[in-house]
Amino acid sequence: MYKKVDTSLNFVGEEKKVLEFWKENKIFEKSVKQNEGNEEFTFYDGPPTANGKPHIGHILTRAIKDIIPRYRTMKGFHVLRKAGWDTHGLPVELEVEKSLGIDGKQEIEKYGIEPFIKKCKESVWKYKGEWERMSDRVGFWADMEHPYVTYEDNYIESEWWALKKIAEKGLLYKGHKIVPYCPRCGTALSSHEVAQGYKDVKEKSVFVRFKAKNEDKYFLAWTTTPWTLPSNVALCMNAEEDYSEIEADGVRYVMANALISSLFEEYKLISTKKGKDYEGEEYLPLFPFAQGSFKEKAYYITNGDYVTLTDGTGIVHIAPAFGEDDAEIGRRYNLPFVKLVDDRGRLTENCGRYAGVFCKDADKLIIEDMKADGRLVKEMMYEHSYPFCWRCDTPLLYYARSSWFIKVTAVKDRLLNSNESVNWMPETIKHGRMGNFLENVIDWGLSRERYWGTPLPVWICNKCGKMHVIGSKRELKELCRIEGDIELHRPYIDGCTWQCECGGTYVREKEVIDCWFDSGSMPFAQLHYPFENKEAFEKHFPADFISEAIDQTRGWFYTLMTISTLLFDKSSFKNCIVLGLVNDKNGVKMSKHKGNVVDPWSVLDKQGADAVRWYFYTASAPWLPSRFSAEAVSEGQRKYMGTLWNTYAFFVLYANIDGYDPSKYELKNCRLSLMDKWILSKLNTLTAKVDKYLNEYKIFESSRAIQDFTDELSNWYVRRGRERYWGKEMTEDKAAAYTTLYHVLVTLAKLTAPYTPFMAESIYRNLVPAFYKDAPESVHLCRFPVSDESFIDGKLEEGMEEVLNIVVLGRACRNAGNLKNRQPLAKLFVSTDRKFSLSEELLKIAKDELNVKEVEYLDDAGRFVKYNLKPQLKTLGPKYGKNLGLVKKFLETCDAAAVVAAVRAGKVYKTSYEGAEFEFAEEDILVSSSSLEGFVAQSDKGMTVVLDTNLTEELIEEGNERELVSKIQTMRKEAGFEVTDRIEIFVQAERDIEKLFEKGNVAAAVLADKVTFGAGGDFRKGLDINGKTCTISISKAK
Repeated sequence: MYKKVDTSLNFVGEEKKVLEFWKENKIFEKSVKQNEGNEEFTFYDGPPTANGKPHIGHILTRAIKDIIPRYRTMKGFHVLRKAGWDTHGLPVELEVEKSLGIDGKQEIEKYGIEPFIKKCKESVWKYKGEWERMSDRVGFWADMEHPYVTYEDNYIESEWWALKKIAEKGLLYKGHKIVPYCPRCGTALSSHEVAQGYKDVKEKSVFVRFKAKNEDKYFLAWTTTPWTLPSNVALCMNAEEDYSEIEADGVRYVMANALISSLFEEYKLISTKKGKDYEGEEYLPLFPFAQGSFKEKAYYITNGDYVTLTDGTGIVHIAPAFGEDDAEIGRRYNLPFVKLVDDRGRLTENCGRYAGVFCKDADKLIIEDMKADGRLVKEMMYEHSYPFCWRCDTPLLYYARSSWFIKVTAVKDRLLNSNESVNWMPETIKHGRMGNFLENVIDWGLSRERYWGTPLPVWICNKCGKMHVIGSKRELKELCRIEGDIELHRPYIDGCTWQCECGGTYVREKEVIDCWFDSGSMPFAQLHYPFENKEAFEKHFPADFISEAIDQTRGWFYTLMTISTLLFDKSSFKNCIVLGLVNDKNGVKMSKHKGNVVDPWSVLDKQGADAVRWYFYTASAPWLPSRFSAEAVSEGQRKYMGTLWNTYAFFVLYANIDGYDPSKYELKNCRLSLMDKWILSKLNTLTAKVDKYLNEYKIFESSRAIQDFTDELSNWYVRRGRERYWGKEMTEDKAAAYTTLYHVLVTLAKLTAPYTPFMAESIYRNLVPAFYKDAPESVHLCRFPVSDESFIDGKLEEGMEEVLNIVVLGRACRNAGNLKNRQPLAKLFVSTDRKFSLSEELLKIAKDELNVKEVEYLDDAGRFVKYNLKPQLKTLGPKYGKNLGLVKKFLETCDAAAVVAAVRAGKVYKTSYEGAEFEFAEEDILVSSSSLEGFVAQSDKGMTVVLDTNLTEELIEEGNERELVSKIQTMRKEAGFEVTDRIEIFVQAERDIEKLFEKGNVAAAVLADKVTFGAGGDFRKGLDINGKTCTISISKAK
C-alpha cells in the first residue's frame, strides 16, 4: 500500500532521496523531451561568474528562475533551459593576479599575456562545482551538461558578427572622450558598470585662491578634487551671473555675489560685474609643474553655462583631462591638455613631492602645502555620491582617453520603444530605474585595455587609417592567410595582419570588449547564431521570461535590451521579474565586514531547499527587499510545509489501516458530505486562481493562496472530519472522506510542484504510481491541474466563510468568558450587516464547532453589548478645538451602537449636536465595550457574535462527559496504543462521574469494550474533571 510517512518533519532527508530519484531516472531531461514539438516557452538564464562563491541571494534568483519554467512545462510548453557561464572580464583577471602575487598591467605583461590568459581560463572554473552543487540542491533545473560558455570561440564568433553588424550601421567608432577609468585595473568602464558602484563618501573640498596676473586680487575657486589642481589650465564663470570683488581680512577676492555670505561674515563690497566681463582675465599658475610643456594660451577666465551657484564660489577650476565639462571648455577655448596623473592614478614624476603618490592620497599633501603658503582659504568636508570600480573597489577617475564606443544615443528612441514592450515587475521599473537610465543614455564605452576578454575585432590600416571589422573566424583566417585553427583570444590574434589596398598593413586594435557585451549577447551567441541554429534562435527569440536582482537593471537587462535593439530592433525579453536584495533579519544589507552574511548551506543543510524556496515566494513580493533569517524560513516551513505534510501523513496512516485503494473509487460515485463538497469547491477555485496568478507571474499571491487553502484543509476540513476515518467498516461516508482527501492531496502535490518540488514529489510518489500503473512516474511529468467548474459552488464557499467568521468570534467569546470549548452552551446570537442567511447544514457546522445548542440571527446585537465612546484627541483635537467638550458630551449620550456600526463599516458618521456639526471616522473614536451579565460579545468586520454563558445542570454534565473523553484519549496516546486499539476502562470515582460512564457515550468515543467500577488496568492516572477528582486505568481489550 502506502509507505509509512516520517512525521519528524525531516525534510532534508526526504529531499536527498528525491534528488537521487531525479538523477537516476533523468526526470528533468524527460520533462523537456516529453513536450518537444509543443509551443515554446523561452527562458534565458543570466550567466553567473564561476570564480566567485554563490551566496544566499543566488538562492532567491534560482528559486524565482525555476518556478516559472516548471509551471510552463507542466502546462505543456517546451521549455528550453540552457545554463551558462560568464567567464571573461576583470573579476577573473583580478583573481589570477592575486593568486600569482602580481599587481597591475605592467606585471601582467612581464609575466606574459599567453600564460596569464591560460591561468584565467583555469581560474574561471574555481567554484563551478560549488555553483552546480547549490543549483542542484535547490532544485534549479537547467541543462548544465551543455551550457553556453562566453570564452568559447563559437560564442565569441557570434559576438564578432554582432559587432560587424553594428559597425555596418555606422554605430561603432573610436573617440577621445572623458571616460570613467579604474587606475587599479588600468581600463575604462561603461556607464552601466559605473552605475553599479556608487558609494556615499565624505571627502575634503577646498576653497583656493588664484592670484590675478596684473592686479592685487584673487579669484576664489572651489573643488572637490584637490589632486586635479596641478593640472589646472583655466577658471570658469557663468557668463550671465553676477560676480563681485570684495575685501575681507585685508585681501581682495572675486567670487559669485550670491555665495559671498556663505564664506564671509564681514566684508566690503568693491564692485560687481557679470561673468562675461571677466572673460580673458589672466591669473598666475597655482602649481609650476606643467609650465613649458605646452604652447597654447592658458591660465585665464573662461565662461560656461554649466557653472551653477548652488554651492562653492561660482568659479570652477578647469583641468580638461579630468572631466567632460572641463574637456568641453578646453575644446571651445583651445586650452592645453595637461594630464599630470598616469594610467595607474599616480601623479607624474615632474610633480615634485607628489610624484608617484596615488591621486586621492595626494589630496592630503596638496592641502598641506596650500595651507602653508596661504593659497588655501578654507577646507570643508563634503558628502557626495562617488563611483568606485564595481570589481576591485578602487575610486574611479574621469580621464580623457581614446576608447571604442557604440553610438547608443543614435538608437535612443528605439531603445525606449523596446523598453515599453517589456512587462516589468514591478511596473515602476519601466519608467523609473530603467526608463530614467535610457532617457539619459550615453554612448557605450565598449573597449577595455585588458587581456582576458572577447577581443575587439577591429583592424586599422597603419597607413591610410581605414577601419575593418572582422565578423567571423573564417573571415579572419582568409584575410590573414591562417592555416589550421586559431583561438579567438589575445595574444593569439594580436599579430594577425593583412595588406591594405593602399600598401599599408591592417593591425588589430589591442583592446578587448566590455564583458557585459558577452552576457548581453547570450540570446544569439549561446546558439552560435547566425553560423548555425538559425531556426532554433528564431524559435527562442525573444525570451518569454527572465529574472535577476535589481542591480542588473543597469547591467544585464540593459545590455540584453541594447544589443537586441541594435541588431533586431526589439527587446530580447518580454517579461522580467526584478528581484529585491536579500538583507539580514534587521533589514541591513549583508556584508562580510558586518559579519551578517548567511552561508546558504547553513540553511539548505538544516531546513532544506523547499523551505528556503517557500520563504522567498511567500515573505513578500519578489521585488521587495527581504529580511532573511533561519527563523523566518522555519516559520514559513511550519505554517505551510508542516501543515501539508501532517495532513498527508494523517491520510496515509488511516488509508493503510483501512487498505484504501484510490483506483477503486471515483468522486462522481461517492456520496459527498457538505464538507467534502466545500473543500472540493475550494480546491477547484484555488486551482483556477493559482493557474491565473502564475500565468501573470504573480508568485507571491499564488503561494499565499496555496498556504491559506492548506491551513483550511488541515485545521477545518480534516480536523472536523477525523471521526469519519475511525470506524472499522468502509462505509459510504468513509469512502467519500478518503476519496475526497486523496483527490485534494494529489491535486495539491501538482499545484505545489513548481514551488516546493521536493515535497510535491514525495507526496505524489507515495500516493499515485503504486495504484495507477499508467500514471507519470514523477509529479513533474504531470500536467498542471485544470479547475473543474462543476465542483465549484460559490454560494457554499461564501456560506462556509460566514461560518468561519462566526467560529472565530465565537472562540474569542469563549476565551473572554474563560469557557472551555468542551463545555456545551445553550445559544449563540449572530448579528451582521451583510445580507446573508446560512442553510441548516452550515448552521449545524457552526453549532457543532462552537459546541452550542442553538444559533439565532439578530438584526441588532445592541441589547447584549454596551459601548463606551471617547474622542481620539490626536485627530479630533486639531479638528474641533474648543468644541472638544461638546464632542465628548455627544459621545457620552449618543446611540453608541449606531456610531460604532457606521464607522466600523468604513463610513463617516455625521451629526448635529447643540448647534455644532460633527463628523467621525473610525480613527476618531476610542471604543470600549462590555457585555450584558451572562453573555459575552465579540465584533469584527461588520459582524457581532454573542455567547450565552449561563449553564444548566444538563450542560455541565455534558461538559464533564466531553472532558472525560478528551482526557482518556490523551491517556491512550501516552500509553502508546494504536488509534484502532480497543480498550478496557477501570474507574474509581464519585457517583457523579460513574453516572457519566453508565450512559455509554464515553465508552463508545474512546473505543472501550468494557467499563469496570473499581481498581485494575495497566495504565493508571488521576484526573480532574472540572473540579471532580477520579482515578482512571486503561488496558488493551482482551
